Amino acid sequence: MPRPVWSGAISFGLVTIPIKVLPATENHSISFHQYHLEDMSRVRTRKICDLDGKQLTNAEIGKGFEVSKDTIVAVTDEELDEMPLPTAKAIEIAGFVPYESIDPIRIGEGYYLQADGQVANKPYTLLRKALERNSKAAVAKFAWHGRERLGLLRVQDDVILLHAMKWDDEVRDPEELAPKAMDLDDDEIDRAILLIDSMTADGIADQDWATDRYTEALEQIIRAKAGGKKPPKPDEGEEPAGQVLDLMAALQESVQKARSARGETGKDATVHEMPKKKTAAGKTAKKTTTAKTSAAKKTVGKKTAGGTKATAKKSTAKSTASKSATAKKAPEKKTAARKPRRTA
Repeated sequence: MPRPVWSGAISFGLVTIPIKVLPATENHSISFHQYHLEDMSRVRTRKICDLDGKQLTNAEIGKGFEVSKDTIVAVTDEELDEMPLPTAKAIEIAGFVPYESIDPIRIGEGYYLQADGQVANKPYTLLRKALERNSKAAVAKFAWHGRERLGLLRVQDDVILLHAMKWDDEVRDPEELAPKAMDLDDDEIDRAILLIDSMTADGIADQDWATDRYTEALEQIIRAKAGGKKPPKPDEGEEPAGQVLDLMAALQESVQKARSARGETGKDATVHEMPKKKTAAGKTAKKTTTAKTSAAKKTVGKKTAGGTKATAKKSTAKSTASKSATAKKAPEKKTAARKPRRTA
């Protein structure tokens, strides 16, 4: 476990709980040194006095506030630690609020609070169980490193956590950054909600995307160069899409990709139609389909035949009528064409 960064007590009404504060997070980022490109020598930051040009150590450096151009007020660490604040040695709970009322942008770094000694175990457990059953967050005030801060107490795995929080005047107003009012169809909003649902997980832990791939790639580059090899080339991924012209089409494609990805990972997979295998069942299905197709063709044939017969009857009637008309007209033509015979 890490070393405690602060020790004091939780003040909960008339209850005082001695605690130790330990960091709840770790920084696994890779740190770089600055070096001279010409000879690869280290470049270091030195603290130099402006008046005599002397390099100073941390013990020779103090804090001060510039009141005016020529006046600096020195403040020592002892004076900061002994400021007349009720929260200087205690995390004082000021009240309780619903979790949903807290803007996440105000929540900062987190710390574990450990009960300090056997005498603190009972009141520590009492506060933890009260927070669990109440389903509310405790808002507290505490003073570290020369300043008073706002804090949030919550419970995780039988341990009380403290989150540093921003004051109201430390959060900028985002109103001027909001886009202008836009007209959206309900179908577009429903499609976006469907995309959110298809990408929803139970939590962040153990997710494929919850991995620091930048640090992994950086470690690969360092190992390769340290071994005299060329750094690995990045995988050629899909090129970023251009301007979105059809929002609904883009949302539909995103939903399909999200579902496919979830199906590959095996988590909350959606139901897909399995490809049909070439088995007896498949052949039977094929025969059934063929039979249905043949039946459909016969039906169409009957309809066509019926239509043909009707057409034939109509054609025959027309032909008969035409022949009758021709027969009636024929004698007239023959009579008109016949010439009288001459007698001797």
